[in-house]
Amino acid sequence: MKKVTGIGGIFFKCEDTQKMKDWYAKNLGIESGEYGGGFEWREKDNAEQLGYTAWNTFPANTKYFDPSKKEFMINYRVANLEALVETLKKEGVTIIDEISSYDYGKFVHILDPEGNAIELWEPA
Repeated sequence: MKKVTGIGGIFFKCEDTQKMKDWYAKNLGIESGEYGGGFEWREKDNAEQLGYTAWNTFPANTKYFDPSKKEFMINYRVANLEALVETLKKEGVTIIDEISSYDYGKFVHILDPEGNAIELWEPA
């Protein structure tokens, strides 16, 4: 079973989200809106298929990364979220929440051995 297929997004905490978004736009060309920004690319095995890697700032006091105390969270793209979650449960991996489904895909959050929150995303 394929597990991680790529990076789905990079998210980090900061004191002033708009100031950081403005700095990244001005200095690195990363434009972002209310839900962040990102990068479109083509799938390696299917050039017709678009992929997307998200980038976003979060307020320093966000609870979205909890229970992790880290300042960042990485989102990994996966091929079959339900099957992967079942495998991870059998391996004793901490699953933080239930799988959530949206128009743009399915998500679940897990913890690595050092307490880093990881978001797993199966694109729609």
